[in-house]
Amino acid sequence: MFSLTRLEPIDYLLIGHLSRDLTLDGDRLGGTVAYAALTAYALGLRVGLVTSWGNEFSLDPYLGSLPIINAPTEKSTTFENIETTQGRVQIIHNVAASLDPHLIPESWLDAPIIHLAPIAQEVQPSLVRNFPNSMIGITPQGWLREWDSNGRVGLTEWPEATFVLQHAGATVLSIEDIHYDEDRIDELASACKVLVVTEGEKGGRVYWNGDVRRYSASKVAAVDMVGAGDIFATAFFHRFHLTRDPWEATRFAADLAAISVTRSGMNSIPTPEEIQSATVEVL
Repeated sequence: MFSLTRLEPIDYLLIGHLSRDLTLDGDRLGGTVAYAALTAYALGLRVGLVTSWGNEFSLDPYLGSLPIINAPTEKSTTFENIETTQGRVQIIHNVAASLDPHLIPESWLDAPIIHLAPIAQEVQPSLVRNFPNSMIGITPQGWLREWDSNGRVGLTEWPEATFVLQHAGATVLSIEDIHYDEDRIDELASACKVLVVTEGEKGGRVYWNGDVRRYSASKVAAVDMVGAGDIFATAFFHRFHLTRDPWEATRFAADLAAISVTRSGMNSIPTPEEIQSATVEVL
């Protein structure tokens, strides 16, 4: 972790919890910020993270080259997906510390892209006011979650949605995040400047300026879908900030996300060759 006094300006600021994901193959690093940070770095951006991590295992093999501001916590936010006869149940075992605005280094406040990436209600909605000079990208998954006393995760209301989304330059969410609720999608879209709803292998849709367009996903042999949405969102925010064209940003992001599912874990991060190919495809 890094001292606040020596941090250089960055291009892409991520705020959200890293997660410890319990799997049959052992602990695995997760959380939107993990995949997003590595994707932004692969895109050539200077990246910084504000998170809360309990050091159950070292981050060095994954994020060792990136500056991280870590809010002290005894245990990391920990998820487990359990298969039942009624389908998959997600359990949250621990929640790390809340991420307060004072954690953000002054030199990072004017980062061109701010990515708010909550996974467990850890980011204050009012934080969107802190970045008047930046494009704010939001992946609101963690604001849409609640959990009961046993840790079982479900969908919740999001009373601050309109306030938060109106401050964002772009928002990306999975249709699974809102349990396929089309009325909820329409409600969120009405508050967004740009909204992308991803639908996995079916592609997804983009809402912008009163228009809705569907996009398709390339047909690939999927190995691991985890992280694909985070890679999509990061690529989209970067390309949209660069071009101000949501259709082009969607094409670019969909290309990289499709490739990502052919590999597992952090190996799904796009390579320089894949990024170059996706970048020049439009020419």
